[in-house]
Amino acid sequence: MIEIRELMRTYRTGDTEVRALRGINLDIDAGEFVAIAGPSGSGKTTLLNLIGCLDEPDAGTISISGVNVQDANAKARAFFRRNNLGFVFQSFNLIPVLTAKENIALALSLLDIPVKEQEERVMQIVEEVGLTGMEDRRPSRLSGGQQQRVAVARALVKKPKIVLADEPTANLDSETGSAILALMHDLNKSHNATFIFSTHDPMVMAEAERLVSLHDGAVTEDARN
Repeated sequence: MIEIRELMRTYRTGDTEVRALRGINLDIDAGEFVAIAGPSGSGKTTLLNLIGCLDEPDAGTISISGVNVQDANAKARAFFRRNNLGFVFQSFNLIPVLTAKENIALALSLLDIPVKEQEERVMQIVEEVGLTGMEDRRPSRLSGGQQQRVAVARALVKKPKIVLADEPTANLDSETGSAILALMHDLNKSHNATFIFSTHDPMVMAEAERLVSLHDGAVTEDARN
């Protein structure tokens, strides 16, 4: 599903140059549950952003489902991202004035889906992530774990091919983080969606079916658990 070849990304601030990725080669199959791990500055978030069409590489190629996304312009990348990718962030990124179900529905608002189907999808995913009875609460009335469940539901309600999760357990205690990870593992199987995490959490690394380790912008290990 994802083919990455000789991917390079360098950031420049004034006279300072940081080589975030140094010729990454990586293949990820459909339905995988993959953790991209490494210390701060290793390049894992940069790699996730490039796969997510949120940034452009300096060199190399990224092919997702046969589409060379690095060649697309900003409008085409946004269209591809909206229709094929779901995102889960460590800070949840929920809109405070919207209820849980409204936050989830927001992901469908730009898609050409009938209103009735949108409502059905939202209520179905609310049940799947264990939020039945809490769908009308705003984020301030939800725990951190419940807010992350809303974020997971928002990512999956579009039925994306790929879900990208940037440090999804970082702001959660270990018990809640474990529950969220188990939920995502179940949804990975039931939705046949590819899950890719960036993480430095040992629990996520242990639970991932495949662990890709980065250091100084290069792959140092690629192992299956």
